[in-house]
Amino acid sequence: MTQGDMTGAKALWATLVGHGITTVFGYPGGAIMPVYDALTFYPEMRHVLARHEQGAIHAAEGWAKATGEIGVCLATSGPGATNLVTGLADAMMDSVPLLAITGNVARHLMGTDAFQEADITGITLPITKHNYVVRDVEELPQVIAEAIRIARSGRPGPVLVDIPKDIQLAPYHGEIARPHARPEAPDPAPEAIARAHELLRGAKKPVIMVGGGALDAAADITALARAWDIPVITTLMGLGVFPASDPLWLGMPGMHGSVAANRAISEADVLLGIGLRFDDRVTGRVNGFAPNAAIIHVELDAAEIGKIVRTHVPVRGDAGAAARLLAEGAQKLELPEWQAQVEEWKSRTAQPDHWGAAYGVQAVVERLRPDDILSSDVGQHQMLAAQLARFEKPRRWLNSGGLGTMGFGFPAAIGAALAEPGVRSVVIAGDGGFQMTAQELATLKMYDIRNVKICIINNSYLGMVRQWQEMFHERRYSEVWLGDSNPDFLKLADAYDVPGYRASSAEELPAAIDAWLSDPKSALLEVVVPHEHAVFPMVPAGAALSEMIESEPPRAPTPGTRKNAAAEEANNA
Repeated sequence: MTQGDMTGAKALWATLVGHGITTVFGYPGGAIMPVYDALTFYPEMRHVLARHEQGAIHAAEGWAKATGEIGVCLATSGPGATNLVTGLADAMMDSVPLLAITGNVARHLMGTDAFQEADITGITLPITKHNYVVRDVEELPQVIAEAIRIARSGRPGPVLVDIPKDIQLAPYHGEIARPHARPEAPDPAPEAIARAHELLRGAKKPVIMVGGGALDAAADITALARAWDIPVITTLMGLGVFPASDPLWLGMPGMHGSVAANRAISEADVLLGIGLRFDDRVTGRVNGFAPNAAIIHVELDAAEIGKIVRTHVPVRGDAGAAARLLAEGAQKLELPEWQAQVEEWKSRTAQPDHWGAAYGVQAVVERLRPDDILSSDVGQHQMLAAQLARFEKPRRWLNSGGLGTMGFGFPAAIGAALAEPGVRSVVIAGDGGFQMTAQELATLKMYDIRNVKICIINNSYLGMVRQWQEMFHERRYSEVWLGDSNPDFLKLADAYDVPGYRASSAEELPAAIDAWLSDPKSALLEVVVPHEHAVFPMVPAGAALSEMIESEPPRAPTPGTRKNAAAEEANNA
């Protein structure tokens, strides 16, 4: 290709290739057609055709979450671009490095309500780290390079670049932008480290809490905890940063956190938080969160320090660098009473002992290998998987944490499977969430992706909403029953040439899991469980972590609030 043949669209692909991007996820349309035409000149670039733009962006998120590298997706203007909005908000909440590229109508049509025109930069301004409209073709490669740098650097996040159609078609005469060097994170202030050391040395009931901002600091944080001999709690987004097999690990905190984690937070006198933002699902009622603790908060994003909880020692900087500094001069704390109390709380972890959703999830996650990637959708199965799975390394657990996006799990598992084709990518979904992006079964078929294992926990309900209606709305089950309209999931899978297996009892489950996991192709397992079940422990909305309900209270008979109540009772009998 000569320089005279170069267009804006070709310059886009050349820039992506030059930045080491190998795979993009997308869906074509009129306003981005020149970009798709130019793609044919770049055979080294793999494009994965999703069946919906939301599937494309969640797959790009899965790629990014599994690898730590940027995920890239494409969409056309108007509805194509607006179908990316949920994924952009999801990536923003979970700090996922993402580049979204959208086409738009030609510049002279912008602002005229042209066919499939949308002000996607205006729409996405609050849910992107940055966004651009390219108005000069000579700026296009540099804008893409800058967008990649912004998405990757500091606290990662999504960046959107909107390219009018005439810019894509315009001749380009400049150079192809080279990758920017990533800026170094600021070093933690020595005085903050010194103050944190002082608090840790004097602690009688210390605890470390680690979030998703520390995924790339796992080794340093593990060394820190072991050097001081301090118990470690990992948030929903931080699971895997600290090995679950280590005796110091207490599990996950928050609304459905472990007894040990929530009790330890409530009793701690020093809490060292690293790479987390203390969101409401972690803290419960804020004025009841760690009421006795001096809080040390290590965080790269200064805006998060002191935003939710009072911070006694703010430490701004990279999680790994801060952990290394905090480990210097560490001395193992001799705290036998605290250690005994923590062990007693840990002993309250109940294992599923009867047929139900928790039993099914437990049976699946205990078959995971250390390198397996586990994605989840959003709902009860997500919380059960987070409670029951045991991760030994980071980036093996992918879920939608901040936004709680139903439909995330399956396409994210596809993205992770393509990023790591030699690794098994397992997704646990609910019957409700799976149907939001079930069309991506076609993506499995089209690309002959063989390392995705789909598990659907089918309780015929929107289970988490139903649980809240049971507990806080006098069991008025309003618009949460799916059982009369759910598809036969095995027939649905078969329509896409995906093998399907089913278990409806504890006796059937082991053989079904064996067949599902040993199938050489991607496969689907449906686990049919009783309709009504709940996830515990649970901290009710507005309660403090110390007010958690540790186990499920006795269940009253199902009221006749639904036309199928009799069938419900028979199922639960």
